[in-house]
Amino acid sequence: MKALRNISMNLVIFLLAGLLTLAGGAPALADDATEAKQLVEKARMSLEGFETAAEMDGFRDLMKTAKGIFIAPQVLKGAFIVGASGGSGVFLARDAKSQKWFGPAFYTIGEASFGLQIGGTASEIVLLAMTDRGVTAFLSNNVKLGADAGVALGPVGVGAAAATANLSADILSFSRSKGLFGGVSVDGAVVAVRDGLNEAYYGKKVNSTDILVKQDVENKQAAGLVHSVEKAAAAK
Repeated sequence: MKALRNISMNLVIFLLAGLLTLAGGAPALADDATEAKQLVEKARMSLEGFETAAEMDGFRDLMKTAKGIFIAPQVLKGAFIVGASGGSGVFLARDAKSQKWFGPAFYTIGEASFGLQIGGTASEIVLLAMTDRGVTAFLSNNVKLGADAGVALGPVGVGAAAATANLSADILSFSRSKGLFGGVSVDGAVVAVRDGLNEAYYGKKVNSTDILVKQDVENKQAAGLVHSVEKAAAAK
């Protein structure tokens, strides 16, 4: 079973890489440093869109106690006979002692599905890590959501409160597509580290633990994103 799972995860990552290249989300010849900088800025804008939307009361409540946040400003879904969805995102974690936020670390998120599919959609996805297990999952090279960390849909709607969320879940998911907010199922999706972007952004080889736990590196260009996360987490 473990071998089968590894094959499945590798297939997802392979399909995701191909989708990103074809979609223009991560052109093969793109400069990693430029791509990382743009991804951070897009993530900041996505977060601010989620945080200020009237129907995201539950999201705002949950941000106050979230231990980590993953923001993917554009996740593409589309296909033919074999479908794949995927995009790139950033993850930031809250230090338990100082309550300060650190990051970002860079990742891909994607899933593969088999069946007849046509057309394509683009969505913004935000995942809130509500438990230590949820944060720890993001520290590995790749994680399969739903298997390595429990996931559930986040509460959406005017007046929706954190109390309506599945508080036993490690990770709660939110999305926006075509201007509409909602929960999104990411069960089975694979999140994998983008080492190239991490290295380009911080100027040396680093892993997620170096960035988020040891806090060995920083990039001043991330100040806007970190500020937006801290503001959302401290909102009254």
